Amino acid sequence: MARLNLLEETRFEKVPVTVYENQHQASKRVAERIATLIKNKQSLGENAVLGLATGATPVRVYEELVRLHKEEGLSFSNVVTFNLDEYYPMNPTSKQSYVTFMYENLFDHINIEKENIHIPDGTLSKEKIADYCIAYENKIGELGGLDLQVLGIGRTGHIGFNEPGSAPNSGTRLVTLDDLTRRDASRDFGGKENVPTKAITMGIGTIFKAREIILMAWNTKKATIIKKAVEGEISSDVPATYLQLPENTEFVLDKDAASELTRFDTPWLVKDCVWDEKLIKKAVIWLSGAVKKPILKLTDEDYNNHGMAQLATEQGPAYNININVFNKLQHSITGWPGGKPNADDSQRPERAEPARKRSVIFSPHPDDDVISMGGTFSRLVDQGHDVHVAYQTSGNTAVWDTDVLRYVEFAIDFNKSIGEDVSKLEKTYEEMRIFIEKKEPNQIDVPEVRNVKAFIRKSEAIAGARYVGLEDKNIHFMALPFYETGKTVKNSVTELDVELTMKLLQEIKPHQIFAAGDFADPHGTHLVCFNIVIEAMERLRKTEEWTSEARLWMYRGAWHEFATHEIEMAVPLSPQEVERKKNAIFQHQSQKDRPVFPGDDEREFWVRAQERNRETAINYHQLGLANYEAMEAFVKWKF
Repeated sequence: MARLNLLEETRFEKVPVTVYENQHQASKRVAERIATLIKNKQSLGENAVLGLATGATPVRVYEELVRLHKEEGLSFSNVVTFNLDEYYPMNPTSKQSYVTFMYENLFDHINIEKENIHIPDGTLSKEKIADYCIAYENKIGELGGLDLQVLGIGRTGHIGFNEPGSAPNSGTRLVTLDDLTRRDASRDFGGKENVPTKAITMGIGTIFKAREIILMAWNTKKATIIKKAVEGEISSDVPATYLQLPENTEFVLDKDAASELTRFDTPWLVKDCVWDEKLIKKAVIWLSGAVKKPILKLTDEDYNNHGMAQLATEQGPAYNININVFNKLQHSITGWPGGKPNADDSQRPERAEPARKRSVIFSPHPDDDVISMGGTFSRLVDQGHDVHVAYQTSGNTAVWDTDVLRYVEFAIDFNKSIGEDVSKLEKTYEEMRIFIEKKEPNQIDVPEVRNVKAFIRKSEAIAGARYVGLEDKNIHFMALPFYETGKTVKNSVTELDVELTMKLLQEIKPHQIFAAGDFADPHGTHLVCFNIVIEAMERLRKTEEWTSEARLWMYRGAWHEFATHEIEMAVPLSPQEVERKKNAIFQHQSQKDRPVFPGDDEREFWVRAQERNRETAINYHQLGLANYEAMEAFVKWKF
């Protein structure tokens, strides 16, 4: 019976899928499977032939394999590897090369024979590539084929570098990279213009020949493409859908990457549900969108025709369910994000007391505060709360080099105008200029350049906070050490990052904490900064009484918004407040027009914020609520 229930629950899925709580558990499990394969082959006196992938997805798998080698004696002496792909052209010693990646993450730490390592050669002349690719295929065949192929997935749906349009019988070859793929790689190369336009990749036909295929994917950034690959029709538009064809394929996901699969996103379409308030709210909002009716106009027939008959039967009639969800949405709307004094707060997102709250806004980068919650920021200040803003990182990697020279030139001219000696500053300027002229993509800036970039972003952050009415004494620059590397890849969080955060929280003793819950940030800084705040609060909650009264509200920024059913506080903005927010964002001039790291959204940050806030308001209106100009959305963190 359990097997039948599972088949019903996964009936939209066209390939076997295993979902783990997080990527750590999933990676460990995949590493264990690889280790078991290696050991079984060793017992038979045979080689284990592995197809390996690069990128962020398999990193923890390789970490676990290294651990198994060092701590449990797993031998790689009988292992032969073939990597999926390599950029072209690419020097193997380059920091961005997959040769460098594989040695740093795996090969330098295990006892694999160097002659057993095969990675496509990015240094070949174009005339030699075709013959090389045939030889690569033949070498795999001579060894009896791949026992196991490990894959990641790109947001275009590519596997290896088999981009949309690839044929299912394609072999190893030179390909042209999709623009989205190059944008995703731009941070590693110091800009998209430095990312190679081509790559050498194993073909889909080559991958299909493996005796076992595991595709791994982590986090919500991959959820949309995973749904297409698992539940969509087979199409060259999404090459990963070809993995529905072989019977030896498995998708290994964390719960975030699996979140858009039907059994998790709309479970009422595939099984009977346990209907708690959260699921009812999500389902009714979904139904409203599906039938294009306001919530209060939904009927029992709508419920029955769209997989929600169980809900209508158990908790209906429909109108009772509708009014309950409608009221919850209405109660999430407030013009008093710090709480309305002397009001009944039993159905409001925030408490009425204390009337004047201490609030701290943690901003991962120097502009996230005004981009993400500039309207609410202004409202809190205007309503008399003791508001603080804490800029967690300097953001000093996200400033153009030309801005550095321009600001130093200004400093030289200004100091000259007041009769100061500028000889030392001019000397430093010339050294900086020479460095910038010779600078390689992603090369770490010299300290002087890093400092100027940090000063630029600091001055902009102060201007933005002042614009919304904050006093200078309530502006805090944390410069958390994990970020201050000068590199796009940051250090791991240390005890000092947490201690600095604890110290600030102890000084302010906030009733409200606002933190970036925008984990789709493509650079990962938001998640790191959020986890530091949570760790600091969890420790303080063990000893400090004030923490029992502190609420933490998550906001989202330039990347995407909370789903409507998740929102617990929606702060409406008037047209004038939208304009004020835009002008606060404009204070960050180094990020305007074209920021250094825009992600895959080419709109300016102020446009993204404005359109995102307007979309939230439209969503509420389409559900039958008031038609506001814009809304900023928040979700309460449950400690």
